[in-house]
Amino acid sequence: MNSSSLQLDTGYRQILALALPISLALVIPFLNVTVNNYFLGQLGESELGTAGITSVFYLIVAVIGNGLNSALQSLISRKAGEDNRTAIGIYFGQGIRIALLFSILAIAVSYFVVPSLFNVMLKQKEVRETAVEFIFVRIWGLPFLYLYQSGNALLVGTTNARFLAIGTLAQAGSNIVLDYLFIFGHAGFPELGFQGAAWASVFSEIIGMLVVLIIIIGKKLHLQFGLFSQLKPKRSETSQILTTSAPLILQYSISLISWFIFYSLLEHRGERALAISNIMRNVFILCGIFTWAFGSATNTLVSNTIGQKKEHEVLPLLYRMMQLSFLFAFGLSLLLNLFSYQCLGLFGMPESFIREAEPVLRMVTAGVLLMSISITALNAITGTGNTTMNLIAEIAAIVVYIIYCFYVIEWNYLGLSVAWASELVYWAIILSIALSYMRSDRWKKTNSASRGEV
Repeated sequence: MNSSSLQLDTGYRQILALALPISLALVIPFLNVTVNNYFLGQLGESELGTAGITSVFYLIVAVIGNGLNSALQSLISRKAGEDNRTAIGIYFGQGIRIALLFSILAIAVSYFVVPSLFNVMLKQKEVRETAVEFIFVRIWGLPFLYLYQSGNALLVGTTNARFLAIGTLAQAGSNIVLDYLFIFGHAGFPELGFQGAAWASVFSEIIGMLVVLIIIIGKKLHLQFGLFSQLKPKRSETSQILTTSAPLILQYSISLISWFIFYSLLEHRGERALAISNIMRNVFILCGIFTWAFGSATNTLVSNTIGQKKEHEVLPLLYRMMQLSFLFAFGLSLLLNLFSYQCLGLFGMPESFIREAEPVLRMVTAGVLLMSISITALNAITGTGNTTMNLIAEIAAIVVYIIYCFYVIEWNYLGLSVAWASELVYWAIILSIALSYMRSDRWKKTNSASRGEV
């Protein structure tokens, strides 16, 4: 590949060159979440369990930005494959406008919905009140998070993924420091306890956004693509972004709403079940680091390859991505199972807690292995531009997932390990639908807006 070209090849070297920097950028947030949970674990199991519920709800509104990010990344990658630099700037400018508007709407809706929602879903009054107060602070980070995600979409889509780690290091590093200061009240800061984690997250998202902006300006990407001269509304490009992102936003939201239901059902089973499940969420994040990185790289590479009109290379590319994603996930899962006691002990919980959590860990890592290939196949669909197919796969999987969760948790409780087997059910359905679609020729005939000319 010519160093000045935006076009990518589909070999193993190119895949790793794109995926590994994304992986590094994801390792840092994992460390951030782990340290955050360690701090909250010092406050007690109740706080640790409540953190699981508030985190899942925040992720529901955060995935609006994630859906925009994935769509923007796909569209920018397609134009990079065509070597159309002007179009990249136009899409980025319109993406910024949409991100800011959506963040304002998400904040307003959260203030209106959260009290009633938590009142219905959560039985324990103390947990409910603490969670509502936390969310009312936490959601003010949304505008900065959405802009940060848009900047990352630009970096990945224009083959500058190697700079991702700088922004995430700034965001996660500042979050860890601010967590320590705000939760426990060190160095003259107020001791805010559980709510301190919310304030720390908001300030760290501001820092992360500013660092990504500095990278964009420092590398003169704003000049190369005319980024900030394309903010005036453009109906065609705005429509393409919304058309591509809407199914993704709905898909991600449905997925996380199901997780919120999952955690709410577990809250009925007591603080221990909820706290263990919050730790398992950390396991998912750790094992998913390479999986999500390869998924994001798949989105970019598939879209870039189609932009080069090399559709015949897409399926072999997908198989290579799935192989690598599985191998990295397997390595991490193996280490976690071999050293399960030591890993679970990092959260400062008693030995009885660790003994209960170990069998759940086995089930979770099994789900992670299936997830490693399923996410890759699903992101390949995103790269084709037919994001409606993503939504169809998600709806089918979620319907079965929710029925399963209600049966094994609420109606006929069969234990925490069986509850977490829901991930196997979910990812098996996703994989069967996504892989079947990619093996067909239907994706080649899509009339997605991502094929629009600029």
